[in-house]
Amino acid sequence: MTQTVAGATDRTVARSFFDRHRDTLDRALTAIRERDYWSHYPEVPSGQIYGETANDDGRAAFEAYRGHAFPLVQPGTRGEVGAERSPFGFGLDIRYPGADLDVLLRSMLAALPAWRSAGAESRAGVCLEILERLNRRSFEMGHAVMHTTGQPFVMAFQAGGPHAQDRGLEAVAYAFAEMTRHAGRADWEKPQGKREPLRLSKTFRIVPRGLALVIGCNTFPTWNSYPGLFASLVTGNPVVVKPHRRAVLPLAITVAVAREVLAETGFDPNVVCLAVEGEDERLAPVLATRPEVRIVDFTGSSEFGQWLEQNARQALVYTEKSGVNSIVIDSTDDFEAMARNIGFSLSLYSGQMCTAPQNLLVPRDGISVGGERWTLEQVEEGLGGAVDQLLGDPARAVEVTGSIVNDGVLDRLERAPGLGRVVLGSRVIEHPQFPEATVRTPTLIAVDAADRQAYGREQFGPISFVVATDSTAHSLEILRTTALERGAITAAVYSTDDAVLVSAEEAAADAGVALSCNLTGNIWVNQSAAFSDFHATGANPAANACLTDGAFVADRFRIIESRRPTAPPIRSN
Repeated sequence: MTQTVAGATDRTVARSFFDRHRDTLDRALTAIRERDYWSHYPEVPSGQIYGETANDDGRAAFEAYRGHAFPLVQPGTRGEVGAERSPFGFGLDIRYPGADLDVLLRSMLAALPAWRSAGAESRAGVCLEILERLNRRSFEMGHAVMHTTGQPFVMAFQAGGPHAQDRGLEAVAYAFAEMTRHAGRADWEKPQGKREPLRLSKTFRIVPRGLALVIGCNTFPTWNSYPGLFASLVTGNPVVVKPHRRAVLPLAITVAVAREVLAETGFDPNVVCLAVEGEDERLAPVLATRPEVRIVDFTGSSEFGQWLEQNARQALVYTEKSGVNSIVIDSTDDFEAMARNIGFSLSLYSGQMCTAPQNLLVPRDGISVGGERWTLEQVEEGLGGAVDQLLGDPARAVEVTGSIVNDGVLDRLERAPGLGRVVLGSRVIEHPQFPEATVRTPTLIAVDAADRQAYGREQFGPISFVVATDSTAHSLEILRTTALERGAITAAVYSTDDAVLVSAEEAAADAGVALSCNLTGNIWVNQSAAFSDFHATGANPAANACLTDGAFVADRFRIIESRRPTAPPIRSN
């Protein structure tokens, strides 16, 4: 199916999508300028919002995938692959089409010209319709994300559904603003004194770079993939989606919805394709270095991210990698509120977030609490107590921690006591609903600032360090240097001293890391809001790009000019 067969119908349907969602796009454009709170997709998993049977329907849809071949037909299918297992203790047994990359990429290149020629508004309309349909399936997506990542359900629903969809919409808005910044055509006229003016008709065309590759991660398959996916798609680049082998289902659903909408508009559905690897395959490095692939979006380990940056030389590479996130604790007027906030941040999804804090930097001579001096040991005890109190009830605890996503996290957790003095040991919790789930509470390890080998690199998972420093100034210097050397996506500071807060802001600016100050309520350092918060900065080794800003989208296309002379206007007598 190509656009030349039914071009008028294609443009009409795509334009109808654009008109249908124009108010949403306009509101998103306003939001990215003003940076105030706005969210288009409701984050509350409520039957009043999504329909009274939405949760049951979503669970049933998820269960229907189990033990069957995923319903996706695309070119280059070669056998079936898939070995996902829920971190809550059971196999999914879903089979996905294996990929003959030569056939798959050739088909995607054939789909490119019509998608490129569709224009910014038509492509935006298609992308907005894809997002709207994904939103309707948020409960289905929530169960799919939960049982591929180990996130507790509410978090999986929110992060895998509405929050990811907001990030996708944000990328569409940024890209649409960049594509429409300039006029699409101009009648150019240069005066020549007494002679006839020079006249040219000029057109300016958005031309995509080519095929784009999105490499999904295990922990946040949609949230981390949607910015790159929709930024490339709306700017005219066909996208091949390569999920993490343990988290295929959420992105397979996404690709299926995208292909459905593309087909309805008459575009070749091969504008978006899925590439799932078998157990013995490593498709990411193969795809990333194919000459057809001109854009790569990746979230994952620093090692592979750096490999991509160094080896995918034919492509524009966007990476979000690992880092070491720090919290500087100087003083507070409400220790309990501070400790509760930090304790939740350490426990949320068992610390399996790129934004989770790892290093809690505390002066060895203690901190000021409400005007009184607390020792380092009191601070350690208070932080550990906050975690224990939060996770004391197993039924409540598992809805915060979720399940451990892979054996690598568990191995690091089991080795952690050897890194220092254990302030808070990790406990095993039996999940009331899924007894085979691997649930562990966070551990807190006390170390000295000199123990850089322990805390100076990422210990991904529910492992954090209370680092004894010489002073708050020393703490800020460690925050700065670890972010510059190892990367960081988040940083935080607690202080009642304005001078310390100003110094923290300067240290964060030097390190290129986002800073949160004195969070004590229901806003946590490891969460960010679309349309307002910039996720990562591209200014330290944790990421070479920001989700989302103009730089993330503008280089995915070029403006190509065509000009021709025009005849002088006919003058009447």
